[in-house]
Order: sequence, then C-alpha cells, then structure tokens
Amino acid sequence: MPQPPSEPTASPAAAPTSTAAGPAASSTAASTAGVAATVASLMPRAKSELGELVAFRSVADPEQFPVSECEGAAGWIADALRAEGFLDVAALDTPDGTQSVYGYLPGPAGAPTVLLYAHYDVQPPLDEAAWRTPPFELTDGADGRWYGRGAADCKGGFIMHLLALRAVRENGGLPVSVKMIAEGSEEQGTGGLEQYARAHPELLAADAVVIGDTGNFRCGVPTVTATLRGMTLLRVQVDTLEGNLHSGLFGGAAPDALAALLRTLDSLRDAEGNTVVDGLDSDARWEGMPYPEEDFRRDAKVLDGVGLLGGGTVADRLWARPAVTVLGIDCPPVVGATPSVHASARALVSLRIPPGTDVEKAIELLVAHVESHVPWQARVTTEVIGQGQPFSADTSSPAYTAMATALCEAYDGLEMQVSGMGGSIPLCNALDALYPDAEILLIGLSEPEAQIHAVNESVDPRELERMAVAEALFLHGYARQKNA
Repeated sequence: MPQPPSEPTASPAAAPTSTAAGPAASSTAASTAGVAATVASLMPRAKSELGELVAFRSVADPEQFPVSECEGAAGWIADALRAEGFLDVAALDTPDGTQSVYGYLPGPAGAPTVLLYAHYDVQPPLDEAAWRTPPFELTDGADGRWYGRGAADCKGGFIMHLLALRAVRENGGLPVSVKMIAEGSEEQGTGGLEQYARAHPELLAADAVVIGDTGNFRCGVPTVTATLRGMTLLRVQVDTLEGNLHSGLFGGAAPDALAALLRTLDSLRDAEGNTVVDGLDSDARWEGMPYPEEDFRRDAKVLDGVGLLGGGTVADRLWARPAVTVLGIDCPPVVGATPSVHASARALVSLRIPPGTDVEKAIELLVAHVESHVPWQARVTTEVIGQGQPFSADTSSPAYTAMATALCEAYDGLEMQVSGMGGSIPLCNALDALYPDAEILLIGLSEPEAQIHAVNESVDPRELERMAVAEALFLHGYARQKNA
C-alpha cells in the first residue's frame, strides 16, 4: 500500500508559482462577469473531459466490471490534477480495496485551506437496453442535456471543481490552498476512504469542505443541502427445505422460503406505505423548505393514478423519516420457472436513516424486526453490508454565508435555498468527527431531472456552468471572509 502523501510544507504555500497555484491572489475581488466569461469559454473543454471520464465503467464491484475500469478512472483523475499543478498527487489504496485520488494545490501564505470532494465510482447502468444512449458514452440529448452514467453523480462534480479552479486562477489567482479528494467507492458504501482518513487524520484537514455530490432542488434554483440520511444495507436469507420440491406433490404444506421472505419484507411497511421497523421513530417532521406533492410526482415520474407511499408531507418522508427499500430479490425469473416450492430465497434491503437516529441502533432494530417477523419458524440469516451515519450541517456558519452570496451572484440574484437530501454521503460524518471546526458545505449537479442511479442519467450543462461559477466566487469570498 502506498504511503499517504506527506503534509505540504510552508514553503510552496508561501510562494506559489504560476505552475502550481497561479499568481498570488489580488486584493481586488474577482468580478462575477469575469469568472462567468472564463467558465463559459472553458465549457467545450469541460465537455470533452467529462466524456473521457464517463467512458470508464468505474463501478466499484469486481463482480460486475473489471477493476481496471476504476483504476483507469483514478489514473485519469491523477493526471488531470498533475496537469493543473497539484502537488503530492497519489492514488491512495484504501482498506476496501479501492483507490481514492488526492492532490494539494498551495495558495498564498496563511490562506485558509478548502477541501474539494467528488467521487468517480458510479452506479451500474442497470438495464442498458433501457438507455436512450450508450450509458458510458457522453451523448448530447435533444433537450440540451448531456447523457451518461456519472455525468451528474459524480464525475460531473469533479469537472465542476476543475472548472471553478481554472476560473479562479484566471481571475485574480488562487486565494486559498486547495486539497482535492476523488473517492473510488462512495456508491458501494464500503467506507474505504473514511477508514483511510481516520488512519491519516492530517491528510484531509481543512478549514472548509465543499462536497460536490448533492445538487439543486431543481434546475435554476440555487440550493445547498443541510441534511443527509444515513444508510445501511442488509442481506436477508430465508431457508426452509433441503432442496426445492414439486409444488403439486408438496405445495400447501411444505414451507415455501420465497413466500416467507415476501411476508417478512411486507412487514417493513404498513398499509399506507410508511416504513415500519419495530422501535424506530417514523413520524418526524421536516421544518425546512417544502416539496409540493405535484412537483414530486412530476420529478419522480409517478404514473397517473398511482399513489405515493406514506403519510405526512413529501419533505417529511424524504428528509426526516426512515425509508426501507427492497433493492433486489434472488428468485427464479418468470421465464423458465418450474413448478417448485422454494427451499431458499434472498433479498437485499436498504434502510435510509434520518438525522437524529444512530445508525448502529437502527441496524440493531432492523435486524431484530426481520428476525421476529419471519413466519413459520423459517430459518433466517442476516448480514450487514455497509453503513453510514446521517449528517446535519450548520447552515449559519461563515462558509455558508459566503456560499449564499456566491450562488446569488451566479444565479442572477436568486436567493440560496436550503433543502434536505434523502441520500447518504458517509464521508461527511467522518470528516465532521475528524475536523469538528471545519465547515462542511454540500452542493452539486444532481437535480431531479438528472435521474441519478437510474437509466438515462444526465447533467444539464447550464447547471455545471453556473455551479462552477458559484464555486469560484465562493473561493474568493471565503478567502476574503477568513482574512477580514
């Protein structure tokens, strides 16, 4: 395993060169118009680079894609950082067997340090035949969006960071020191980077952290994310027989493992669709910005006449309450199925866990619930696969004030909105624990139309452009704020 890069010394930070960090930051704030013009001029290059990065089938699961795909993406990112003058660039071998790419770009002496985060691993493409375009080929859509797996989540986030840094250096110079980390297994939830950071606590230390892995409430609405739900994955297996049996000879008395599994999974929701895990609070309220039901139905592409799950507001259900999802079931497909009573069945269950609930306790309750709701004394085994704590940010912090100003300027005077997000970014809690004084901001490109984790993922290039402008303005504004 390569050693972690040594912490940068004071000398390069004290005298940044045009190669490493651009000219020293000027005392005059970079103009919004100048930054916006620079980012606009760089968009063709950004599109080309995103296309190269999307081409890597970097799903961090060797059972689905070769490890060489992730290694290729990590190498591409490392080369990109070196080309920008980053120092100490390294592909870090993390304990889960994946690589996270690190680099350091020194700013002026005494400047604050900002950590920029993205991840280059992606979700599998699912049904490739359902994609309108090749999933690993960045493609222009008739709607003006760029389609491809990872275009928004989160290879586009890495390109957003590069765009912002290039614009900053062309408009007054780099006013802060920058650390960049591109994770290689975020989508798998295996915690490799969190473990690595805990073992090397100085590596990612920063005054502010910009997590480029969330997104706007919708296109054109500048948004920061205040909360993230935690998560766990639970593999459940039910066994009832030594082997499958003829359903005509034994059906009706022989215990069917598939039926037992379905009954068990059904116990995790009530008749209204609310998640029900014995002992787990499921009626919390969201106090922030609302999410109108008609907007959600449109964003989620709910079929006409089909009801939503659960009670309370949509925001309650997405951002303040736990949510169970059955991700997959191992059972015979309809085509080729035989008339059999099944001896074994298996499912993968996800539980999203809201802020205020400890993940370890939630896992304990989920396992106990599953084991106590298996019918007919069927044998059940459970295995926890990955977990992450929920996260809540302090949106009153100085960094958020600087981001609010930057987003307002980048979005033509629109006020920054604050929302929650039902997804999980486990690294946030690790960074919060390691660096309690660091301000953690969550922004990104994953608005509803992006369809992350689904087929036909895409990014709106206008969002990429505006968010890069906002991040560049934030870096200048945050430096002025810290130096005031």
